[in-house]
Amino acid sequence: MSHEGMGRRQFLGMTSMLMGLGALSACQRMVHAETKTDAPQRLATFACDVTPPMGTPVYSGYKPMSFRETPLMAKGVILEDNGKRYVLCAVDYCELRNSTHLIWRTKIAEAAGTEVSRVAVQCVHQHTAPMADGDAARILMKEGDPSSQPSAESFEEPAYRVADSVKFALDYLTPFDRIGTSQAKVERVASNRRVPIGDGKAGFRASSCKDPKLIEMPEGLIDPFLKTITFAQGDKPLVRLHYYATHPQSFYGDPRVSYDFVGMARERLQFEEHVPQIYFNGCGGNVACGKYNDASVQAREGLFERLYAAMQASTAAAQYAPASEIIWRNVPFAMIPREDGEYSDDVARATMKDSTKAPHIRLGGAMTLACKARAKTPVDLTSWEMGDVKAIHLPGEPAVEFQLYAQELCPDKFVCTAGYGDGAPGYVCLERFFEEGGYEPTASTVIPQSEKPFRDAIRNLLGA
Repeated sequence: MSHEGMGRRQFLGMTSMLMGLGALSACQRMVHAETKTDAPQRLATFACDVTPPMGTPVYSGYKPMSFRETPLMAKGVILEDNGKRYVLCAVDYCELRNSTHLIWRTKIAEAAGTEVSRVAVQCVHQHTAPMADGDAARILMKEGDPSSQPSAESFEEPAYRVADSVKFALDYLTPFDRIGTSQAKVERVASNRRVPIGDGKAGFRASSCKDPKLIEMPEGLIDPFLKTITFAQGDKPLVRLHYYATHPQSFYGDPRVSYDFVGMARERLQFEEHVPQIYFNGCGGNVACGKYNDASVQAREGLFERLYAAMQASTAAAQYAPASEIIWRNVPFAMIPREDGEYSDDVARATMKDSTKAPHIRLGGAMTLACKARAKTPVDLTSWEMGDVKAIHLPGEPAVEFQLYAQELCPDKFVCTAGYGDGAPGYVCLERFFEEGGYEPTASTVIPQSEKPFRDAIRNLLGA
């Protein structure tokens, strides 16, 4: 039965039931000069419900969760090649930051029988989901008021459940021999958040917008294409990975959890095609749906339908090539934290301790301190390639310019980009953003001069 043939509640209810049952489908560092074995390449998919318990404060309003519109899922694929395993995982959380992100990677690696360096965990970045920073939670517990914040343990416990799903999936490893690539244009979903307001300055068109003047302004710079990578055995697709860049929220700030319109499109296609679908959010730091979203139910329905149409079109256009050896790369990105204004230790600590401030403002102070404390440890960026296909996994909320830059570096390759790995850097901006103003540079925890080393890291990830 198609989505049109069932009601909205029936579709979401059916999806929640299937995913809640843990529906499982059988479906390095720089590599290397090792001898290729004769063992077939294999894969397995996993899916795990990581929805927090009722009453847990969730982003963005930090109201206690009282309504589960849909489950929040961690979905991924284990790839086995030449005796090594690699894991790609997308999580319906707003962010996983600092040691929390590392714990997720570590537990998944242990379950998969591989190294942490071969695991990529990326958030989808819905704002109806947890903002998970165990380090900040511990700082609040020690120095501030943790009463309105989730505990560090609540962020870490789901990693063990995901690990169990990964371990179980190993019993369903299935050979694959082909990789497919395709893309489709997404109509009337994404728009740039940074709109010109004169004198070389940028204004802000948020994820939802009701200002007619801002709505009438052009889309601005976006990547209009949704890209799809399909792993298959012969003519049988085993899993599809989708990549698209935008802030993935329609309405938010109330006490619900939801995988929002991007998850709705993902699960509808999985329900209809009976093939696991995994969605990665690209470099959506300065891209959202504000031009096409007024926070109404009708607007979200339109976003969902148009993104689904692009997923369906991309899937139908898949072109296949023989699977080849996986090349995996790890590149460190050294964070240099800001020290100006609210990012100084004294201001951040005072903000955290100020009981008159809203919970998310106080948490922001704690997250600033947590990021500064771990700055000596670089963020681990990862990538993989197979033949003409390359996929890179970036931290924080990178500007869409970085995604387009990656494609420009390898114009004859099929390049996919996932943002929202370790959320510690916050917004990764172009240096000129700090002169132009706008929202993004106010929420970046790294210095303006981070643009060049970030571009260098992307170049190294691509082996360019």
